[in-house]
Amino acid sequence: MNNVLILGASGQIARWVVKALANRSDTALMLLLRDPRKLTGQEPANAKVVIGNVLDKKLLRQAMAGQDIVYANLTGEDLDKQAQAVIAAMQAEGVKRLIFVLSLGIYDEVPGRFGEWNNAIIGEDLKPFRRAADAIEASGLDYTILRPAWLMDEDEVDYETTAKGQPFKGTVVSRKSVGDLIAKVIESPELHVGANLGVNKPGSDGDKPYFM
Repeated sequence: MNNVLILGASGQIARWVVKALANRSDTALMLLLRDPRKLTGQEPANAKVVIGNVLDKKLLRQAMAGQDIVYANLTGEDLDKQAQAVIAAMQAEGVKRLIFVLSLGIYDEVPGRFGEWNNAIIGEDLKPFRRAADAIEASGLDYTILRPAWLMDEDEVDYETTAKGQPFKGTVVSRKSVGDLIAKVIESPELHVGANLGVNKPGSDGDKPYFM
């Protein structure tokens, strides 16, 4: 049995992951979310729901106990503090495998005019994302960090990845694509251990996302 804790489970990427893993007899999901109003009432049979905040240390450790994989779909001005709380709970409970979604641009890795545009729009907001990445990489956990391009809602799976240190490609990627990559890592936890990956739709290069 693969026990998976999803943090920020009401997020739009997380919903695709939950759908991909729904009702699997070999996977038990624990869905942690802050707002019970975001429950759909259609949570899968293999999922248990916990309402709370990752900064609630006692709650997080209780949710973490017995898990095999943690997938974090978190955001906010305090994302670095949230990441540190997740790391501490994982270390305390002996959980090693972490998948954490962050953002493009945290390493100033986006080239050209799109990079300039991206930095002007969200550059200041990315500082806690970068601090979160640094904390995860220093944690000793078996992590996979994902840095998606600007997210879109198209019902498609079409993506490629770039490694940390490589120039970022493209401008956009579908949430379903990112969810597909996460589900693949959950299903095969040996994939992308220690990787820090940019995720984009091939051929989507431009000066800015098409919808902006």
